[in-house]
Amino acid sequence: MQIFKYLKNIKSFSVIVLPDDTSYAAKSRKLKLVNTIIILVLYSIVCSIIGYYILQLTGIGHIILPGQTKMSKEDTEKIETLNEKIIFLAKELQSLKSTNERLKYALILGDSSITDSIFMFDTTKKSKIPSIDGNIVAVFLNLFESLDIFKPDDIIFIKPIDGFISRKFAPEKGHQGIDIVVKEGTSVFASAGGFVIFADYTIDFGYTIILGHSEGYITIYKHCSSLLKNQRELVLQGELIALSGNSGYQSTGPHLHFEIWKDGVAINPESILINY
Repeated sequence: MQIFKYLKNIKSFSVIVLPDDTSYAAKSRKLKLVNTIIILVLYSIVCSIIGYYILQLTGIGHIILPGQTKMSKEDTEKIETLNEKIIFLAKELQSLKSTNERLKYALILGDSSITDSIFMFDTTKKSKIPSIDGNIVAVFLNLFESLDIFKPDDIIFIKPIDGFISRKFAPEKGHQGIDIVVKEGTSVFASAGGFVIFADYTIDFGYTIILGHSEGYITIYKHCSSLLKNQRELVLQGELIALSGNSGYQSTGPHLHFEIWKDGVAINPESILINY
């Protein structure tokens, strides 16, 4: 306490310079306490700034200062690589998010009112059903049509691919279609004429294509290896639209997962396909 009282009473002091050479007289200079403190503070700040830059520029700071470790060139390259991967994954995530949004709205686009407005066929003329990879079923379909067994505006579904059904329609177990086992790269045909409302890759179902048809029908083809049609394209019945595969997280082997929906409700494809 005595020291603080002493310093409080000091308002100025004198600095005396005594040279070693006695031939020179001693010099004194009177300084105020406030000015001295200001000079010391400014001097300390300047020294601190200069010292900081000297330590950083010379690299000494990485050695003597705590927590300062200089990264090697390899570490810097690894960080840059990780940054590039993060940017790439962020773009992929955004792309998948956009794809999932389009997949969600694809079912909405399958509304029959939209489909019927696209297909303005002349019902007075009967169109021939194209041959499906040499399948003789097409011949019988044309024969039935010529005998008026089917009405001109009736929608007919044919099997999209030849193969063994390994898993049947089981909506109570979450399986809304049928799994048809085939070799990877087998041709997939349009089960009925329509337009492509979705054609892209999804995480769960791999390469997927969805066709919208008249009368509220849509058909879905999942786990393909490649898609041969793009969104908004018109396709004819029996037209090649994709190649089967084993893509997607939920795929358990080379096959085609095929679904038919009517007005937003999944129906058993085996009950409606004419050649099963």
